[in-house]
Amino acid sequence: MTTELLITAIPLFGLLGIAVVFDLLRHRIPNLLILLGLALGFVSQAYVAGWSGLGNAFQGMAVGFAVFLPLYALGGMAAGDVKLMAMAGAFLSPWDALWAAAFSLIAGGVCGFLIVLFRGQLPLTLARYGLMFKARAYLAPASHEVAGKPFPYSVAVLLGTLGSVYWMNFS
Repeated sequence: MTTELLITAIPLFGLLGIAVVFDLLRHRIPNLLILLGLALGFVSQAYVAGWSGLGNAFQGMAVGFAVFLPLYALGGMAAGDVKLMAMAGAFLSPWDALWAAAFSLIAGGVCGFLIVLFRGQLPLTLARYGLMFKARAYLAPASHEVAGKPFPYSVAVLLGTLGSVYWMNFS
C-alpha cells in the first residue's frame, strides 16, 4: 500500500466508520462530521498532489454529490447520505469517486435485499413487484413492509467505498 493511499484512506474510512455509528444509533449523520471530512479530504489531497490534488478533491466531491443527489430528489435517500458520499468523494479522484458511488449503490441494493430476505418479506416484496410489472405503475410498499422503511445508507457508502478503493488499488 502506497503512502499516498494511506494518507487518504485512513482518515476516509475512519470518518465513514464514525458516520455509520451515528447513523445506526441516531439515524443522522452530523454536519460537523461531514465538514471535518471535507476539510481532511481537501488537505490530504493537497498534501499528496499539491494544487492538482485540490482539483481532484473538488471534482471528486462534486461527482459523489451529483450521483446521489437525484436519489435524494426522488425521495429514495436522505440528505445526510448525499453529503456523506460527497465527503467520501473529496478523498478520491473524480473517476474513483464515480466508482465509489457506483459500488455504494450496488452495496445499498444488496443491503436492501438482505434486509427484505432476513425479515421474511421476500415473497411479499416480489408479489408487489409482480403487480407493478403487470400494472406498469409504481405501487408503494404497505406500512408493514420493511421495503418501505429507510435503512442506514451510510453502511452501503462505507462498504461501497471500501470495495471500490480495494478494487481500484489491489485487483
